[in-house]
Order: sequence, then C-alpha cells, then structure tokens
Amino acid sequence: MNIVLLESLAVDSETLEDLVKPLTEAGHSFKAYERNDDPQVLIEEAKDADVLMIANMPLKGEVIEACDHLKYIDVAFTGVDHVDLEAAKRKGVAVSNASGYSNESVAELAIEMMLSLLRNVPQMDARARGGKTKDGLVGSELKGKTVGIIGTGAIGSRTAELCRAFGCKIIAYNGFGSGKNKPDYITYMPLKEMLEQADIVTLHCPLTEQSRGMINAETIAYMKPTAYLINAARGPVVDSQALADALNSDKIAGAGIDVLEMEPPFPAEHPLLKAKHTIITPHIAFASKESMKIRADIVFKNIETWMTGEQQNIIL
Repeated sequence: MNIVLLESLAVDSETLEDLVKPLTEAGHSFKAYERNDDPQVLIEEAKDADVLMIANMPLKGEVIEACDHLKYIDVAFTGVDHVDLEAAKRKGVAVSNASGYSNESVAELAIEMMLSLLRNVPQMDARARGGKTKDGLVGSELKGKTVGIIGTGAIGSRTAELCRAFGCKIIAYNGFGSGKNKPDYITYMPLKEMLEQADIVTLHCPLTEQSRGMINAETIAYMKPTAYLINAARGPVVDSQALADALNSDKIAGAGIDVLEMEPPFPAEHPLLKAKHTIITPHIAFASKESMKIRADIVFKNIETWMTGEQQNIIL
C-alpha cells in the first residue's frame, strides 16, 4: 500500500517515525508532505496513493477523482465537512475520522473562554499593562450560571461535566442525535426555550444542513442581553454578521469564538474581529500537546484496522 500524508499531524518527528515504522516494516510505503491547498499540487502528491491522510485541510472532489488507486481516506479530525464525501462515495473510497481525540482540549477551551469573558480577562490585562485598575470592570463567577449546550455528543457531554463541577445548572438542545443515556443533571428542552434561559450558550454540534446558520439574528434575539456565546464547534453554525451586530449593539454580553467560516489566518475585514466584547482564537480548541498525540495514535490505528478489514471510526 502507498500511504500519503498530505499535511503535518503536529507531532514531533520521533513520534511520527515510531508510528510509521510498523507500516514500512510490513512492506508499505509512506510519504509525508507539507500542507499545500493547490489542487494541482495535491493531485501530483496523491495520485499513486492507496491511503490518504489529512487533518483539517480541504480535500476536494477533483483531487479524490484523480487518485486512481485510492481506497481509504484517514481524517485526523472529528468533523469531515472539509472532505468531498460525495466524491469519495462515488469512487467507493472508505473514510474514517479521529473521533474522540480532542474531547478534553475542546471542552477545556470552552471553559477557559467562559471564565475569561465572565471575569473580563482581556480587558483586565489591558488595564494592568496601561497602569490602570479594575474599577468598573469587576466580573462574575461561573458558579451558579445556567449553561446551555447545543450538541451533547462526547465533547458537549465533557463540557457539561466540567460546568457541573463549577456548580452550573446544565440545560441542552441536542437535535443532532439521541439524548438518551445522558446524565440526569442535563435538562433537555427546545432550542428557543434553552436560549432564553441560558446565561452562557456553548456550541458543540457538527456542521450539518440542520445546524448551518442555526445561530442567527432570530435565535440570538432569544438570548438574554447578559448572556455569552461560545463557538468551539464549526464556524458556519453561526451567522457572523448577525452575531457581530448583536455584540456591537449590546444585545448579548460577549462571545468566545474559536472558529469562523474559513481557516486562519482570518481576513482583517471579518466582522467578528472588530466586534465588541469578543475573544477570538485561531482554531485552537482541538490542539493541545496531549490531543495531538492521541490523534496521531488514532489515525495510525485506523489504518491498521482498515487493512485487516475491520474499519473503525467509520464515516463511509
């Protein structure tokens, strides 16, 4: 088998070599490339691959179609909306993801954003550096807040656990799968009711046609003017202009945003980069030293199990 990695897995070379070694010792070839989003470059790099490995770079249909030997796409990411699954399906190519690798890192960043927004950390940092005091900017505690979680899969459920540990009330909307077998401290309710009650709304849903644009001018209007929005899910779940308008007109209190409609670097003219009371990070929720190692282990295990006919983390 020819195995081609089209972008870095963000682990050190020694770790990568240890993971690749069993494959090469078994007679398979392995090539790794730096990320390049030019489809023609990707076609040249991938054209002889039986297995393609990517993380969160786009994998377009024209690249998939050009790979005559391609049998398996191994995605080192949880979401797969950046892969042309229809093209993969037409070619009979199997697809797996790396579900579960970033549960802790994403949930922890969501908590960090909640705390930073509630305690005005960015503003306090600027005050301290400018020789000023806290006067007029004293914040609030997370304890006692009602946290509304949209999407209670593995990441949303872990976020709920952490919020509960802080003494929060947990309410949720989970229109993306079963809410069964969830702990009794999560109260499920319709989206409008959840948005009306939450002090903090945190997004942990997949990007689907149902969730695309779910947070828009209409749904933001249901939120309290004292409420905060956290998005560590997918950028297109939120209408960015509608959110920026709400922030700038004080219709909600603030937002913590890790994802926009595009991958970073973000364009300077993006409305959320200029919005008030907003913390923005360049898509880091999934990325910790620990999660990157877990991710690499999962995707190489994906290849091993697929080669034995026992595919895991099945998307297609």
